[in-house]
Amino acid sequence: MSAAALGGLAASPLPVRAKATTPAKPILVVFELSGGNDGLNTHVPFGDDQYYRLRPKIGIKEPALLKLDDYYGFNKSMSGMYKLWRDNQIAIIKGCGYDNPSFSHFTSNAYMHSGVPHTGNALGWVGRLADNLEPNYRENLIVNIASRQSPAVVSAHHTPIVFQDPGRFRQNEWMAPLAAAPASRRSDSNLSFVRRVAESGKKTSFLIDEAWKNFKTETDYGIVPFGLQKVAACIKAGFDTQLYYVSVPNNAFDTHVSQGPLHKRLLSYTSDAIHGFFADLAADGLGSNVTMLVYSEFGRRPGENNNLGTDHGTANDMYLIGPQVNGGVYGKAPDLGNLNEDENIRFTTDFRRVYATIIEDWFKVSSEKVLGQKFKPFSKILRA
Repeated sequence: MSAAALGGLAASPLPVRAKATTPAKPILVVFELSGGNDGLNTHVPFGDDQYYRLRPKIGIKEPALLKLDDYYGFNKSMSGMYKLWRDNQIAIIKGCGYDNPSFSHFTSNAYMHSGVPHTGNALGWVGRLADNLEPNYRENLIVNIASRQSPAVVSAHHTPIVFQDPGRFRQNEWMAPLAAAPASRRSDSNLSFVRRVAESGKKTSFLIDEAWKNFKTETDYGIVPFGLQKVAACIKAGFDTQLYYVSVPNNAFDTHVSQGPLHKRLLSYTSDAIHGFFADLAADGLGSNVTMLVYSEFGRRPGENNNLGTDHGTANDMYLIGPQVNGGVYGKAPDLGNLNEDENIRFTTDFRRVYATIIEDWFKVSSEKVLGQKFKPFSKILRA
């Protein structure tokens, strides 16, 4: 049950929290680039001739890139992330995917959200991480900035707080009769659960409203912050939240037609928002315990299509970003001269290795318990 679906019981406003110092507990912000970001035109292998053979028209030439080394460059619109790269705060993990990939947005998202390709799980991988972090219910452990709850945050023991507009985060009228149910019904376990969630949602709605009202920043998040400024507001307010989930809405990265200008704008928006988020926290002496995962449900085909765009592909890059990240390129880059029978990229890194790195090295939790099987974390990406 999402807290976005929990309504607004009348209550006195809670006191505003004092400004927090750096929280002791590790925090993860997951930023989903929905629609299938084109990894090849994001972290561009300008040193590979195969890249330009596959993309004679939409391939980005070296002078139009922000060069990272003698082989790779960022799309020139990514000035914000380029600054983080120069500060050694971005790890790029190459070739992330899984066997027998799906080209469906719905199915691929289900696999990435659950962390269980081809089998599925009713709970999300972030939700299962929460359950292992704290087996007993804890208020506000998960916050999802969205109009509707992501399947990734579905948990057995925790109710994610889901909101898009902090000023409108109030519980629905249908919760009021349940919360005011007669004492004779309060022994019912289901009703007890609903009452607990209702009361938690009521308190949290006021806390979020106050956190947003008190949020001040001189940092530029760019044109479209994608909810990251709301995450910063919660962190600055001292929330106990350890897991945040935000996303680019409406499959925006599904760039089948005339990809170049649109993709450039999207990367500019996301890059500026990410840089603004970390700069904002740093300006207040916060953020040393915050790491961000950036991913998309799949990559794009390595070859351009006839509409100057790209179609649904397979393996893609994943990013870990933050002050405790050892920046660099990790994993084996796919060979663009050795595509599979469908002329798609062969994955080189199981995406769950990235999840395992976060789970084990950042949160010190068994990734096998969360993911259902053992995956080898990348060593030394995270300094925690």
